[in-house]
Amino acid sequence: MPRTPRSLGYQTDLALLRLEGSQTDEREGYTVVRTPGNPTFWWGNFLLLHEPPEPGSLETWLAQFREAHPQAAHLALGVDARDGRLEAGSEFEAAGLQPFRNTVLTTERTTPIRPLPPEITLRPLASEADWKETLALRLAVNAADPERHEETSYRAFTGRKLAALRAAGEAGHGAYFGAFEGKKMLSGLGVYNAGGGVTRYQNVETHPDARGRGLAGNLVHHAGEWARENLSARTLVIVADPEYHAQRLYERVGFRPTEVQLGFERPPTPRP
Repeated sequence: MPRTPRSLGYQTDLALLRLEGSQTDEREGYTVVRTPGNPTFWWGNFLLLHEPPEPGSLETWLAQFREAHPQAAHLALGVDARDGRLEAGSEFEAAGLQPFRNTVLTTERTTPIRPLPPEITLRPLASEADWKETLALRLAVNAADPERHEETSYRAFTGRKLAALRAAGEAGHGAYFGAFEGKKMLSGLGVYNAGGGVTRYQNVETHPDARGRGLAGNLVHHAGEWARENLSARTLVIVADPEYHAQRLYERVGFRPTEVQLGFERPPTPRP
């Protein structure tokens, strides 16, 4: 039986990854996560350490990652802790692994914060054209990011990720929603069943030219109400970078910080 992480962030991550076809392999002290259908998905191909790494353990974990993911150009290590504290952080950073401490936020129910613009329609994706709009939205958001991913590889990764989320929705495990102006999708997100009355949000994004119109906040609320009715959701979970403005938005619609999700990643080395 798969181990259940203590971290709600990783618990819901793994639940959704399994819905998307990922595989988990329990080892002594860590879990290997593999997503064969999306090999460049960093956080679909990683190790989840069951305890914070001890000082002096870096080389051991690097070797374990290489053994589990011999073809990977990236490196990703999650830590199953809830408070974000880590004694060995400087050792890992010195090896080029970038730490992150994301905020895991939860609520039983969201509340709307401003009226929806009358020209906007919120609805689940329903057609091939809708999913093409979702891909276009994700690419536009990436292109506007000063730390954006290389376009060709990001398009391939995102296309595979969206196909997996679409299949999970079609199997009854959740849905992907868009805020549409006519046929153009300006904001989007997914909500998926993580089990036990827990629902996890995915990919909350708004087109760079449509920000500041209240689209994401309304969409978060709309999808949360849908999840309560259709997924029997009792706890809604969303994860945010505390340095980014999205966390403040989520708190305005009713979410509250619950724990810190800790991990390290090292992107692929660019080719000369």
